[in-house]
Amino acid sequence: MLRKSLCLLLATSMVVSGCAQKIPKEALELKPESMQLRLLQTRSFETKDEKKLLNAGAGVLQDLGFNIDESETKLGVIVGSKDRDAVEAGQVAGAVVMAVLFRVNMSVDKNQKIRASVVTRPNGNKTNLRVTFQRIVWNTQGQVSKTESIEDAKIYQQFFEKLSKSVFLEANEI
Repeated sequence: MLRKSLCLLLATSMVVSGCAQKIPKEALELKPESMQLRLLQTRSFETKDEKKLLNAGAGVLQDLGFNIDESETKLGVIVGSKDRDAVEAGQVAGAVVMAVLFRVNMSVDKNQKIRASVVTRPNGNKTNLRVTFQRIVWNTQGQVSKTESIEDAKIYQQFFEKLSKSVFLEANEI
């Protein structure tokens, strides 16, 4: 009886371990573009005052139309979001053509939520600040049609230009 139980336990464990999915090695490797994107998203500021830098970052996000959803200054994190229209003329035109020619009702992107996160990290006498932007898009059927990181360099440049001005004005008490 003990022998049958051991054989059954051994067989079961082999079946279970054979079904387990393994994470592919390449899934944990960073792509070369990752470093370029991180450089685009990060700036170093000549201050040790993370709280002032975070406050300036929150102000810039609000100037850009974001609402501050979460803020934890002790951890150096701010998260904001804004809701925007996601309708694209080309997508709507394609849906109309499909409806007319094939009588197919296609959903199109309707609205989106753009999220921004600001994270600071002390670095000696400086503070590094990283901002990331993502978006979630819902279609006319209320389903998520896209979730993606925003990688447009202009958006990051605009954020950091405004942040640099804000930090400068604050530092010089202007």
